[in-house]
Amino acid sequence: MKRISAAVALTAVGALAISGCAAGGGDNGDDSGLIEGSSITAAWNQAFYSYNGQTSFGNATANNNITYLTLDGFNYYNNTPELVQNTSFGTYEMLSEDPLTIKYTVNEDVTWSDGTPVDAADLMLQWAALSRALDTPDFDPAEFTDPETGEFTDAFPTDVVYFDSGATPDSGLGLVTQTPEIGDDGRSITLTYDAPYVDWELSFGSPLPAHVIAKKALGIEDNEEAKQAVLDAIENEDDAALAPLSAFWNGGFNFTELPDDPELYLASGPYMISDFVADQYITLVANPEYSGDNQPTIEEITIRFIPDPLAAVQALENGEVDIISPQATADIKTALDGIEGITVVTGVEGTYEHVDLQFNNGRNPENIFSNAKVREAFLKTIPRQEILDTLIKPIAGDDALLRSSQIFVPGAEGYDESVAENGSEAFAEVDIEGAKQLLAESGVTNTEVCLLYASNNPRRVNEFALIQASAAQAGFNVTDCGSEQWGGLLGTPGAYDASLFGWQSTSLAVTSSGPTFQTGGINNLNFYSNPEVDELIAQLNVEFDPEAQIEIQKQIDALLWGDFYGVTIFQFPGVTAFSDRVEGIDPSILAPTIFWNAWDWTVTDGGSEE
Repeated sequence: MKRISAAVALTAVGALAISGCAAGGGDNGDDSGLIEGSSITAAWNQAFYSYNGQTSFGNATANNNITYLTLDGFNYYNNTPELVQNTSFGTYEMLSEDPLTIKYTVNEDVTWSDGTPVDAADLMLQWAALSRALDTPDFDPAEFTDPETGEFTDAFPTDVVYFDSGATPDSGLGLVTQTPEIGDDGRSITLTYDAPYVDWELSFGSPLPAHVIAKKALGIEDNEEAKQAVLDAIENEDDAALAPLSAFWNGGFNFTELPDDPELYLASGPYMISDFVADQYITLVANPEYSGDNQPTIEEITIRFIPDPLAAVQALENGEVDIISPQATADIKTALDGIEGITVVTGVEGTYEHVDLQFNNGRNPENIFSNAKVREAFLKTIPRQEILDTLIKPIAGDDALLRSSQIFVPGAEGYDESVAENGSEAFAEVDIEGAKQLLAESGVTNTEVCLLYASNNPRRVNEFALIQASAAQAGFNVTDCGSEQWGGLLGTPGAYDASLFGWQSTSLAVTSSGPTFQTGGINNLNFYSNPEVDELIAQLNVEFDPEAQIEIQKQIDALLWGDFYGVTIFQFPGVTAFSDRVEGIDPSILAPTIFWNAWDWTVTDGGSEE
């Protein structure tokens, strides 16, 4: 999955959980409960590629599964789901409602895995990145984005301050334009919001090591000097220093195999990266410097990258992996039913499948979906019901249903009312004749639509084929932009015309739709912009009344369908399977799903040799 917000994550479909200790490896002698030599292997469907999941490029579940365990923060969701304050990392408190003023304080004993304290320098750099308050005004990075990879090119200007966090001025830390105040001997910062923000508790994600960023960006060798350089750059609004700091924050943590420099993957959480082989696996080991409450029991966790869900099932059956959470298919269900000695957990995931259209910067030279008639025509050809009947009903049975809202989850308060009013009914069934007429009226001559999807995902391959065949009947030439690197390509100008992927919920934020649908939002991957939607999202950000929130969301939903933004298809059926040697697996509907309590996992045999 590519871009993520406080509330949504892309899934490689898309992604995003207790126990007793057992004999085997032997206790390591401390109070942590860690079993020396214990190990476990899980499978995931997409390879890790960035240690900074807060950028538009790195914001994918495949990355955030890992950083959730290696980068600690002030809170996280359990599988109830409810927000848990992680007071062993630090605390936060509201000092004032008007203006909204929040103080974050890191505990004294919290350090990075190199022993350097986590402190105000890390928090200040996090504010600078997630607020973009110090960015060079009006800079647009579009022309400096590589359409083949989604990363910034070498031509990116070196004198520009640009943090690629997708922050917008009317939500999250984008509302904190004043430089925060430092206190508590350099362990706290106090943020003052320009306006109220209903989801303020979710604004401040896990920080990256400021001393490492400064050392690499500014050529400083000493850790403390590096921290001070970050603080000086921010407090003095020194563009000469902020430009390289922002550039390294954006791209310095992107890697697809274990870097030679261990400072690029320092940890503050219960685990740290110890090994990483491109496209094969990444291994985490217990972080000896971690002093928090979520002390791990298993010493080593390896995540193997297995895009094919049937291959993941085979690996589980062969004992090569202990936990899988593949994209569910009818074949997967049948295969799992035939395996002895495993536990299978099923349910509905917080992920939904959808097709988005590129309003601008598409691959088609006519920028085909800038034309509303063409957008409407193409959406009329997408065989939503056939996809559901063919690929989902064999797994979920009667629980399989079309998702017909861009905003509301089926079953949530407001969903039925919104669906009845939002205009989605016009796309419930394929309408080839209607699509033909609209396409003829549009005046478009080049009807090529290159569709981006995960080419190594069997269900996506099937969906692409169904869409391609249906759209052809109306005169669209749907071509294959499928890629194994689809996540990094999302939002890349000129790379594709439409995309097929899943959004994974990562929180219960009321404002979760903002980063996806507002102009310039981090999850706005298709260059969509509607001033009325932006205004409604700004209203939602400061609306604390639940009934009023639903009314605003219904209005946004109707506008999105009216703009022919794209179509939602189905809510994911979920399946997690694990061997009997593993205990404590208890998936959450929110990302990071199976990994949310990995520190509580245990193995009944104490570990295994590999």
